[in-house]
Amino acid sequence: MSDSGMSESGKREDYVLFDRNTKAFVYGYQTNAIQRMLDFDYICKRPGPSISAIVNPSRAGIHKAFWGSKEIILPMYRTIGLAAKAYPEADVMVNFASHRSAFDTTMEALAEKSIRVVAVIAEGVPERQSRIMSATAKKEGKVVIGPATVGGMAAGAFRIGNTAGTIENIIASRLYRPGCVGFVSKSGGMLNEAFNIISRNSDGIYEGVAIGGDRFPGSTMLDHILRYEANPTIKMIACLGELGGEDEYRIIRALEEKRITKPLVAWVTGTCAPVLPASVQFGHAGAKADTQKETAQAKNQAFRDAGAHVPTSFDGYGDEVRKVYEALVASKAVARFEEPEEPKIAVDYSRALAQGDIRKPTTFICTISDDSGEELLYAGKKLSDVLEQRMGIGGVIGLLWFKKELPDYAAKFIELVLQIVADHGPAVSGAHNAIVASCAGKDLISSLCSGLLTIGPRFGGAIDDAAREFKRARETGMSPEQFVSDMKKKGINIPGIGHKIKSVKNPDKRVQQLISFARANFPKTELLNYALQVEELTTAKKGNLILNVDGCVGILFLDLMSSCGAFSKVEIDEVVKLGYLNGLFALGRSIGLIGHILDQKRLGSRLYRHPADDIAYMMPSAEQIQCSSDGVDKR
Repeated sequence: MSDSGMSESGKREDYVLFDRNTKAFVYGYQTNAIQRMLDFDYICKRPGPSISAIVNPSRAGIHKAFWGSKEIILPMYRTIGLAAKAYPEADVMVNFASHRSAFDTTMEALAEKSIRVVAVIAEGVPERQSRIMSATAKKEGKVVIGPATVGGMAAGAFRIGNTAGTIENIIASRLYRPGCVGFVSKSGGMLNEAFNIISRNSDGIYEGVAIGGDRFPGSTMLDHILRYEANPTIKMIACLGELGGEDEYRIIRALEEKRITKPLVAWVTGTCAPVLPASVQFGHAGAKADTQKETAQAKNQAFRDAGAHVPTSFDGYGDEVRKVYEALVASKAVARFEEPEEPKIAVDYSRALAQGDIRKPTTFICTISDDSGEELLYAGKKLSDVLEQRMGIGGVIGLLWFKKELPDYAAKFIELVLQIVADHGPAVSGAHNAIVASCAGKDLISSLCSGLLTIGPRFGGAIDDAAREFKRARETGMSPEQFVSDMKKKGINIPGIGHKIKSVKNPDKRVQQLISFARANFPKTELLNYALQVEELTTAKKGNLILNVDGCVGILFLDLMSSCGAFSKVEIDEVVKLGYLNGLFALGRSIGLIGHILDQKRLGSRLYRHPADDIAYMMPSAEQIQCSSDGVDKR
């Protein structure tokens, strides 16, 4: 038998739970705990990661993690059985299942021949289930740590989950290499504190375990102390008990019976209990003294009587550890430890950035909203203020599109536009496409995109063009007559003028409503007046060459921006150039398109097929095809 914990046959001794070659499964997708285990492995200079695989019932696949500064891939399986079959060398399972499923998953793990140790992290596991887990483990010659535990670790070898906290704590407590002390406690918090105390007063721990604070843990403090007694590498033992229960008396009896011969430093917490009200209970389920025998004072005295090294208070725990350690060194039972170089681990990018240790150029710039603080901001304005002031959709568009808090009438005008352009029946191209896609069984988003993709110069996209051309004509000093003549010379239809159905005799009420609102609320409507003069000229030639909705929206928006005092000329030019105004049509029309899509789904409409009698089939003749293939055009 060697100090490595391996027998001459190469098999791990029973008293060794973990070594530098231990492999584990992590049950539950606990990314922080997984990375902390890998970081510990790395600074300990293990030959490879301690995690073989992750068991994630909700999803199989892979998980990317870091090994130092290098990314590695860990496989994920849906069941313990699949993971165990793929990695039979893994003999530890770190169980992050909730208290509702911790029992079932632990029992499933214990049934796997290859799994030897299960650490149950969850609190609140029913006592009956804890007893069954413990009994099953003992029957099978296996070990359960927990429930309600942070786990444990073998220094320089293996770490369960988040045991010992951050890498900084681990390095400070010198847990990256083994010492000569075996430690056990009930409390995970006290475990971490004890690691630090022991490292300051000895060469550090060899192994430490927190059994969990429940009244019936899967393994007892004595179970682990007897392992430490059997392990020749461990030269002294330390433990922290607590008031309540009789676990500590089992250790005391073992001392009296000489089953524990190595020096034992012990302390039982809770000596302050007598001065507290009777109703006060310490945090753990078992931390309540029902008899005088279960008090911390009684247990500490019993430890002294049995020959353990017990300080007069917890403040003296470290001093007691140092005395025992120095005595072992003096007797040459323990050699003076030569401290290796302190390990380093790459700092996570997010942490380094938060600490200001690195600079990184941003990929995107956002100037309209900010979700990085306690409350979402729209253009610097708190969302709660937006809601409190009842700014409405128009006000929100003002903030997110223009980064301005628009006058109330401007916000209401935007909302009026959205209402007016929301829908124009099922026959227009956008609605038609959305309906056809919906009838084909496409989802809402796909069907909506199908309809939106038809928006362009001929459908809904003339708002920007109308604003641009009328603005150009007005700013260059063209008279309405000159503007009409100029567009005719260029062979371009005036955008925003003309309607397939509506005319002078059958006016578009939508346009009338927009004009009425603008006349009543806008400070000025100079461009509208100009456009109506153009309309007089165009309708004189043909009755349906009226100012349409697209043109009216674009022209009135320019009037709004130029008269409300919130926009400079440069900003107005930018709005027209970048397509803001067509965005209003797209946003408003989305409302109607979604309505048509849902309408078809509600009706259960079947796949649409265009009527054959609505299609003119004009095929080329055989002679034309032949001539074309010969390279001769005989048209």
